[in-house]
Amino acid sequence: MLTSAEEGVTSTSVAFAQVAALEGPAAALGQGMRLGMQAAFEEANAAGGVHGRTITLDSMNDNYEPDRSVALVKSVVADNNHLGLIGAVGTPTASATQPIATEANMPFVGPFTGAGFLRDASLGNVFNVRATYFAETEAWIEYLVDQQGMKSIALLYQDDGFGRVGLAGVTAALERRGMTLVAEGTYTRNTTAVKKALLTIKKAKPDAVVMVGAYKPVAEFIKLSRRLKFNPTFVNISFVGSDALAQELGEAGEDVIISQVVPFPWDTDVPAVAQYQAALKTVAPDANPGFVTLEGYLTGRLALAALDAAGADLTRQSYLEALGGLQTLDFGGVTMTFGPDDNQGMDSVFLTRITKDGGFEQVTSGGAS
Repeated sequence: MLTSAEEGVTSTSVAFAQVAALEGPAAALGQGMRLGMQAAFEEANAAGGVHGRTITLDSMNDNYEPDRSVALVKSVVADNNHLGLIGAVGTPTASATQPIATEANMPFVGPFTGAGFLRDASLGNVFNVRATYFAETEAWIEYLVDQQGMKSIALLYQDDGFGRVGLAGVTAALERRGMTLVAEGTYTRNTTAVKKALLTIKKAKPDAVVMVGAYKPVAEFIKLSRRLKFNPTFVNISFVGSDALAQELGEAGEDVIISQVVPFPWDTDVPAVAQYQAALKTVAPDANPGFVTLEGYLTGRLALAALDAAGADLTRQSYLEALGGLQTLDFGGVTMTFGPDDNQGMDSVFLTRITKDGGFEQVTSGGAS
């Protein structure tokens, strides 16, 4: 329910808006971010809210399509019923909507993308949680080439701004090692039309196929590859949605590698992860912990920390100033650090592997920070 309050703030409540994929082939990402943020907000609400205000989240489905995302973000800005935007999903959608949010001086918190253009701290309204895609692609190539000694790498990527960011990162990481891609293939966003790309890549007989895509087309590619007895090492970017990918793949998922930008969601030795698990159980008793919901939770915690710092006299401007003034936040074993030239809280990247039973294990010899 929308509040009629100016900028989404009343004396007893504050509202955020999420515009993200809640349906379609990337739905698990938007839904996971929403659930994680809800867990953080309800945890705060149960403790009395922030400065006496309960926090609400209104989520709107953009289907991972930039045009739809633009229309929704413009309506959020025009209606002026929300303090800020939070938990957007995707590079092409963020590329289309971030300029609208920036022009309106609307907070744009925790987008689920590692795209470099959002790391421009001069934007002033954008605050990222996660490491960049360039950091992820470097971690892949460090593991595959430097540690595993692989000689030939191919790339599958989504044919849009997201995929091209991945292409640039992989190309740069290989160039630093005097290498080039042996093959590349693309597919169209929001489709699973990967067969042509697979045939092109298979012909090159690569040691590994690195993948910059969403879980449904990526799963289709890997399942088709297995059927064709084409079994290189498959490596995915965090955006793929690890839990959704493992479910889509079933028994075809064993040994598929995925880079991660948040801590292991099952490591309750990390206090923040233990808190996340408890908060998740409260809002969704049947939900399993996962990387996307943990990222949503940490995004929610960042938004809450800035609400706290903004004080009782809350406006969009005071909230932006509070976000801009954040430096080091320790959520209990999970630290975010911001500064005048740094609007990205976390920098760590590590690699995980899907196990035979569909779970995850850390790739102990890989990763970068």
